[in-house]
Amino acid sequence: MDHPDLNLLVTLDALLAEGSVAGAARRLRLSPSAMSRALARLRATTGDPLLVRAGRGLVPTPRALELREEVGPLVEAALAALRPAETLDPARLERTFSIRSREGFTETFGPALIARIALEAPGVRLWFLPKPDKDSAALREGTIDLEIGVVGADMGPELRAKALLRDRFVGVVRSGHPLASGVVTPERFAAAGHILVARQRRKTATIDTDLEALGLAREVAVIVGSFATAITLARETDLVACVPERHTETLRTGTACFPLPVGSEEFTVSMLWHPRLDGDPAHRWLRDLVHAVCTGAPSTPDLDGPVARRAEGQG
Repeated sequence: MDHPDLNLLVTLDALLAEGSVAGAARRLRLSPSAMSRALARLRATTGDPLLVRAGRGLVPTPRALELREEVGPLVEAALAALRPAETLDPARLERTFSIRSREGFTETFGPALIARIALEAPGVRLWFLPKPDKDSAALREGTIDLEIGVVGADMGPELRAKALLRDRFVGVVRSGHPLASGVVTPERFAAAGHILVARQRRKTATIDTDLEALGLAREVAVIVGSFATAITLARETDLVACVPERHTETLRTGTACFPLPVGSEEFTVSMLWHPRLDGDPAHRWLRDLVHAVCTGAPSTPDLDGPVARRAEGQG
């Protein structure tokens, strides 16, 4: 048969276990006549009598004895697959979760995540991976479990997202830099040398657009590929770096920061995952943990699709 009735496996398992039509009928809460009809279908499907008359009872055929060893585990596995997911016990969980993010997230939020995991789920290990681009293929392919970033128009429409925090770009300079004191006007800001953070060829950023509207332009002295590198250079030179405030809090130790006079709109940082992990209790536990650490508040329901507006690179 091209499409056999898999319900017959449950019937066969009951018949082989009970050794009688009446017993199997009671076990499956069917009438004896319904069970007899099911046995007839099984005989037609397998091409074997399966149970034959011996005196007042039934005995299994050699084929039925072979099937007895196979059918029971098959039925049990199928029933287990269809049962609701069990309540997760984090203390017994053993799993490695991969989290991809831009630099700064691990340094800022990693210690708190590790401390919570050590208390709740000592068998869990985190694997923090760099985020070289916005390509969401790794989520679709299952090579990473969770991604931290800003939801953009180029994000896969099937992905799930949940907001973690609001952030904004700030200026970073070395201690003692002229911009570390006084009011930073657009003119003072534009007159300084700048470090641009760009993963690809330079694109017009909100900062440059706002400066252009004022008849100003910043002079970019160096282009780097990461916020961490930009902060390191700003700490040791007279150049200015523009980086996310909360995301790089730990990285900015030993520097001076100031609010940007232009292009300082807030944006939302979210966690993203593939919908196939929506119902996974372990992954749901991880999402709740990341949310709690990043917000310091109870988690909120996961949302289908984007939850944050797009923010272009400000660096």
